[in-house]
Amino acid sequence: MSFINDLKILYHLILRPVRGKDHAQRMENFYAGQAEHYDDFRKRLLQGREDVYQRLGQSNQGTWVDFGGGTGANLEFIGPSIRNFQKIYVVDLAESLLGVVDKRVQKNGWQNVQAVAADATRWEPVGGQVDVVTFSYSLTMIPDWFGAIENAIRILKPGGSIGVIDFYVSRKYPAQGLAKHGWMTRTFWPVWFSGDNVFPSSDHLPFLENHFQREWLQEKRAKVPYMPLVRTPYYQFIGRKH
Repeated sequence: MSFINDLKILYHLILRPVRGKDHAQRMENFYAGQAEHYDDFRKRLLQGREDVYQRLGQSNQGTWVDFGGGTGANLEFIGPSIRNFQKIYVVDLAESLLGVVDKRVQKNGWQNVQAVAADATRWEPVGGQVDVVTFSYSLTMIPDWFGAIENAIRILKPGGSIGVIDFYVSRKYPAQGLAKHGWMTRTFWPVWFSGDNVFPSSDHLPFLENHFQREWLQEKRAKVPYMPLVRTPYYQFIGRKH
């Protein structure tokens, strides 16, 4: 990806005001000008997706819902197992990103993939409950994130899988066995991300732990493009509905 394209993305991330009367309009306003180069830049920033999608793809079949799935790039991490699924829905509010999904579907010949413009807190598939639900760096952009997780619980079959990857900060006193971040980390990242309406939370991971049976969890840090000495915390969570 060229440096000029990086500058365009950075302009939308850092300088361009995000406008809109509601969340859907703000999402479209934020992404409309960067959809074309979205994937190349995010590949360097949004770490940990491949592990989660590969694990879920190899251990599940049936119907998969990717909430906040953007351009559908996450599905490429599934690999050949993607053809074992009867239906995969990429659900997002930003229609400019969903337009890229349609191009990716045609390019890869994914006849089982459908882009859906809808709200993750309310959307339900017509065919009933599903086998897999994922949120890849989308919970931090959903104001009613707990509503989105509760909707995931509603639409998941008993024993269904959920996978979440996202930025976060720990609680000041996290539960035993979870990572503990210092004051600077807990303070800096919520402020830094908030300009883009991204809100790393100390409550996402405990909420997931309370509502799903944990199968796999990693807490890591990722490099930030053009900030070589900075690492932002993120987590990878796979759980199963009780």
